[in-house]
Amino acid sequence: MNNSAAIKISDLTKVFGENTAVNHLDLEIQRGELFGLVGPDGAGKTTIMRMLTAIMRPSSGEAWVTGHSILHEGEQIKEKIGYMSQRFGLYEDLTVMENINFYADLYVVPHKERPQRIERLLGFSNLTPFKNRLAGRLSGGMKQKLGLACALIHTPEILFLDEPTNGVDPVSRRDFWKILYGLLKEGVTIFVSTAYLDEAERCTRIGLIHKGTLLMHDVPDRVKKSLGMPMLQIWSSEVRTATEIVKKISGVERVNIYGDSLHVTVQTREILAQIDRELQTHGITVKGQREILPSLEDVFIAMVTQK
Repeated sequence: MNNSAAIKISDLTKVFGENTAVNHLDLEIQRGELFGLVGPDGAGKTTIMRMLTAIMRPSSGEAWVTGHSILHEGEQIKEKIGYMSQRFGLYEDLTVMENINFYADLYVVPHKERPQRIERLLGFSNLTPFKNRLAGRLSGGMKQKLGLACALIHTPEILFLDEPTNGVDPVSRRDFWKILYGLLKEGVTIFVSTAYLDEAERCTRIGLIHKGTLLMHDVPDRVKKSLGMPMLQIWSSEVRTATEIVKKISGVERVNIYGDSLHVTVQTREILAQIDRELQTHGITVKGQREILPSLEDVFIAMVTQK
């Protein structure tokens, strides 16, 4: 496999009964990337993570993680990765320090290396003041940081994070991503799954996945430009009525509601003036409008609709 690739996936497929959870996945992730696998619940993100971490065998296909085959070298892979699942196994009746030491034991981290590693992990996760607190008494965001510290205690080459900020408050989510950027600067490759499209913007590269199929993968800006059609944002106090009117105009591809505005995808810019006229004819007040770059959500909805 390519030596610069941290992860190489070839025709990876997983079938449960009649349900294809992962459908012939091909993907390569370079060392030092922060790759985001983006999709809704049930898209296949967790199944992909479990196969890449050698916890679950694929139905067909192969993948190499840190140069090791997921089919034949699972134990070597587990030594070189950190994996934080959606239900990471923290022990709530143990303190922060006791949890970290427990994982240090699991990963056979030499005792002489532990104090420095633990001090550093507590420091960058801001858990130092809470090191003697029971894990069960931590907030959701702090539990996620502790889970991350436990997954990093053996200094892995690749970090797998399965929806790490799901259900976490916005401030803790921001803090968590700051920690990930710090790890990225140290050369750790990060593979993260998320259903939050705003988080996908923070990744160096993303893959959009739907029903087990990878729709596309690229840097976030290029994904947004891939729609290839102009998009207009229109603000109105009557968005639902406006949506029904705009949908009927020839040359309008899609209309999505975002709060008090519409995102309208059109075939050509000439249609923009026609939209304005139609709304005025129907007495719809337009508070403002501008041409915009599509959001990742716009692109994702467009791709799923096309499929």
